Amino acid sequence: MLSVHQIALDPNNKQRTFFAKSAGTARFSYNWALARWKEQYTAGNKPSEVSLRRELNAIKKEEYPWMLEAGKCAPQQAIKNLGTAFNRFFKKQGGYPKFKKKGEHDSFRCDNGPAKKGADAVQIKGRKIKIPRLGWVRMREPLRFQGQIKSATVSLRANRWYVSVTVETSEIMNLPSKNQGAVGIDLGSHHLATLSTGKKFEAPKPYKALLSKLKRIQRHVSRKKKGSANRKKEVFKLQKLHARIADLRSECLHQLSCKFTNDFHFIGLEDLNVKGMMSNHCLARAIADLGFYEFRRQLEYKGKRKGSEVVVINRWFPSSKKCSACKKVNNDLQLFERTWECPNCGVTHDRDINAAINILEEAASSAVSACGEGSAGFVHTDKVKLPFVKQEPNNKSHYAQVL
Repeated sequence: MLSVHQIALDPNNKQRTFFAKSAGTARFSYNWALARWKEQYTAGNKPSEVSLRRELNAIKKEEYPWMLEAGKCAPQQAIKNLGTAFNRFFKKQGGYPKFKKKGEHDSFRCDNGPAKKGADAVQIKGRKIKIPRLGWVRMREPLRFQGQIKSATVSLRANRWYVSVTVETSEIMNLPSKNQGAVGIDLGSHHLATLSTGKKFEAPKPYKALLSKLKRIQRHVSRKKKGSANRKKEVFKLQKLHARIADLRSECLHQLSCKFTNDFHFIGLEDLNVKGMMSNHCLARAIADLGFYEFRRQLEYKGKRKGSEVVVINRWFPSSKKCSACKKVNNDLQLFERTWECPNCGVTHDRDINAAINILEEAASSAVSACGEGSAGFVHTDKVKLPFVKQEPNNKSHYAQVL
């Protein structure tokens, strides 16, 4: 099992200079290889990242001697990344690779290669990491995982350097420290997560909280002359604010996902069409500020590590409209109604808690049917293109009241 831990670095000026040179070398190598790839393809040849790495190694001493200052890892791994990008493009998992620009996602990677005793280029001792051709660099915290270090990627974000260490760990699962049974989780814009137990967790919504400050700094950037020192200062402030927004959101998602996978051995979730919800201008900002897909991703991989089972149900299952008491579906329920009374049995429901209970029941029945028992649950079979919000009215006034 591969685990990645990103750690902030505390480099001195000499080390910062080396990082900047290595990132520039990696960027140049990537762009050079992409240009050569296009040339060879246009000429009718079949390019590959292996041939491009050999070609660069043969000419860099004479044509690009400054690349030797960064060592062999930065240019070689950059071309390997280009090969990975083209593989994803051919599999229709990503777009066509683009040329990199200075100041955007500056990074370089160092690999240890096959496991050989005493031959690792990247090493970690306590709160220090050894980078090839540079030496030991201080880290803000020690590495969390135990195992063989496969690679280290040094990247720049908001004028601060980070290292992402990939470690091959054993696949031994750490069982949850608590065992409170099963839970269904309903995700929403009012509350990030509502549990079938009735507990609700507020979302920090950092983008919404810092939006006014973000707009003010963006105005300051637009008023500064391009290329000036004052503009660089304002751009740096803008980068720091965007990094803070991302960090606040990530912290909330990690804390909740760790709590749920520790407390419950069975978790039911709903397969939300996040891309479709983002296409609506009334919902896009609020949905992007919550991070639904990232929350699901964290629950799934942490659940595997800790022995918790995460089951995702069909997105067209009417979790909000179905009465958890009598199982009758209320098709007249509107999106802005947060509480409603079942017309069949008269039970009053909190919309989110009722949805979480239904999600748990449906996930449990799906898990049983996967083992050959019970029914397969609700499955939508229409071939007509369905709306992006599951069985809810597409009404702007409704969205306005929800947000």
